[in-house]
Amino acid sequence: MRIAILSDIHGNTIALDAVLDDIRRQGGADAFWILGDLAAIGPDPVGVLQRVSALPEARFVRGNCDRYLVTSERPAPTLEDAQRDPALLKPLVDVARSFAWTQGAVATAGWLPWLEALPLDFRTVLPDGTRVLAVHAAPGLDDGWGIHPALSQAELAAHLSGCDADLVLLGHTHWALDMTVDGVRLVNPGSVSNPFPPDLRAGYTLLHADSSGWRLEPRRADYDHEAVIAELERVQHPARRFIARWLRGEMRPRWALGE
Repeated sequence: MRIAILSDIHGNTIALDAVLDDIRRQGGADAFWILGDLAAIGPDPVGVLQRVSALPEARFVRGNCDRYLVTSERPAPTLEDAQRDPALLKPLVDVARSFAWTQGAVATAGWLPWLEALPLDFRTVLPDGTRVLAVHAAPGLDDGWGIHPALSQAELAAHLSGCDADLVLLGHTHWALDMTVDGVRLVNPGSVSNPFPPDLRAGYTLLHADSSGWRLEPRRADYDHEAVIAELERVQHPARRFIARWLRGEMRPRWALGE
């Protein structure tokens, strides 16, 4: 069996279509596992939800951005942060406008109940008996700093303690990762939309599994970033300038900057 593992699509149907086309060129997939952050940030949240919900044998977990759309929670900075530091007022307003735009689009199209039903994680067993845990940020979490290369072995081990799995799949950081910690294989397929440089192509992973074992095949699919930026302008997305910086490779992960 061949399973396509995707994460962090973020409302970008142009990137998602490039990934789905690449999967078809590889012979297709028997199932799709999608690790959260489906709709928010990009120009076409409803288009993404329509596409992924129609995929064969699809399983999902919720990301923090999926939860924000349902609960009206928002990422940092908070109002209290801005009261302490007035420089944070503009980011606070920009984030609020961006999520309100997406929330309105998703709610109008009737997708909020579907998002609300997404689970925090799911577990399954591969044909050879390998136990799999799929989650967005870390075992038991859909938010926070997530699991990234700057963490120490002790910090990684703490995240995985008690996970009761042989293979943990996660997203959230937009950074492809494949490592083994205390016997647990830890894999992040990268981000379909908004990966960090140097490789700005859409990232995903194919999992090949049968009764004799399994292997992972990291994949990248090129797509037209400027077309996404043009679409952001066409729909007058409130965060279009910020998202354009990400699409053009001008952003760096917080952990890499030492923040």
